[in-house]
Amino acid sequence: MSLQLTSSAFVANGDMPRQLTCEGGDRSPPLAWSVVPVDTKSFALIVDDPDAPDPAAPQRTWVHWVVYNLPADVAALEEGASTQLPTGARDGRNDWGRTGYGGPCPPVGRHRYFHKLYALDIELPAEPVLDKAGLERAMEGHVLARAELVGTYQKTGR
Repeated sequence: MSLQLTSSAFVANGDMPRQLTCEGGDRSPPLAWSVVPVDTKSFALIVDDPDAPDPAAPQRTWVHWVVYNLPADVAALEEGASTQLPTGARDGRNDWGRTGYGGPCPPVGRHRYFHKLYALDIELPAEPVLDKAGLERAMEGHVLARAELVGTYQKTGR
């Protein structure tokens, strides 16, 4: 078996609840992982939406959350953990140009939100603050395992 990623708030390919979105509390999702490789030194997480701005004509992948240096002994993030990450973990820069979580807020249609967890054989430098591209470069050659969980969301009345 390989790294597994789940959420108590939504099932794979299922609807994400409103409290995790811009229409609710904009809280980061509860996530849990298991079947961790023995040599894991840290975890990294990227949450992005490849359907922006319109799933019928996507133009870019929008990055909602970047987190790295999650400690190897951490196996879960509670709902809203983006406001108080585990000691040592770092928030990266999202596509709003800020650190932290920005929940689903699709302008039109039902979008997919990919939660991608990486088990790494290193801890990454704390500075500079990384964006998705910087994190992917820094992780290159250090990914022991990867897990993915997709949730969907469509704004009310759209």
